[in-house]
Amino acid sequence: MGLIISLIIAGVCGWLAGMLMKTSFPWYINVLIGIVGGALFSWIAGSFIISGIVGNIIGGVIGSCLVIFIIKLIKK
Repeated sequence: MGLIISLIIAGVCGWLAGMLMKTSFPWYINVLIGIVGGALFSWIAGSFIISGIVGNIIGGVIGSCLVIFIIKLIKK
């Protein structure tokens, strides 16, 4: 059950990051970006960020925005 909730949170984070960064990725790419972004941010930030579901969403969105920024740099 925890995995399903994590995937839903990752999808929401990827979708929010896509809206913030103004991308036109399909929904499944947003979910993948959310998963990678959440993992990236949790690796970078460690354990000094807000814990709980709100902290996971904030960290996931920030990490997803970083991943989208990196993708845009590579596309140039």
